[in-house]
Amino acid sequence: MKVIIDRFEGDYAVVELDNREMVDIPKKAIPEQAVEGDVLRIEIDNAEREKIEDRIKDLAKGLWSE
Repeated sequence: MKVIIDRFEGDYAVVELDNREMVDIPKKAIPEQAVEGDVLRIEIDNAEREKIEDRIKDLAKGLWSE
């Protein structure tokens, strides 16, 4: 999914979705260097999710095993 930064208002960036709907996103959730007109890509990273799941499983094993 791509969104376009329309403008900044206070602590939010107002972005336009593919369907032209406008949505507020907290500024802290976007790159600091982003400016009005920039296109941001939002995507699912399954490989990263799997790494996180594996790390959590390893931590849990350490907690519950003796």
